[in-house]
Amino acid sequence: MKTLFTAYRVTDLDRSLAFYTALGYAELGRVAPGDGSRLVLLKFPGEPAASLELVHRPADGSVDVGSGVDHLAIQVDDLVATVERLTEAGLAPGPVEHPGGPQGPKTSWLTAPDGYRIELVQWPPGHADGLTEEDFA
Repeated sequence: MKTLFTAYRVTDLDRSLAFYTALGYAELGRVAPGDGSRLVLLKFPGEPAASLELVHRPADGSVDVGSGVDHLAIQVDDLVATVERLTEAGLAPGPVEHPGGPQGPKTSWLTAPDGYRIELVQWPPGHADGLTEEDFA
């Protein structure tokens, strides 16, 4: 088994799509189930398949993120350049932080239009691609 993608329900599909494409996602495809709902599948360039789905269900009203979802983590190659690009695109990423100390990962946080928090992560040189068992040894 493997995880296919995460699906976020959004209040305003156009606003959310603008945010996530500014973040770097590309639209892979759309589905209209027929009840006024729309689903948009997104992926980052270089990913082999969809990694995020935006679910717009107008009949369900506004999204209330509440306390059930904590955040989405996204790996980046160059956090400083990513923060600069996102700021120029009108998004509001937070400052670059070093939660594991100067030799650990760098992070920055931003919030999507419906309140979903996003953690941008740059691993230190030599770190494996993504989290592995070695990170917990």
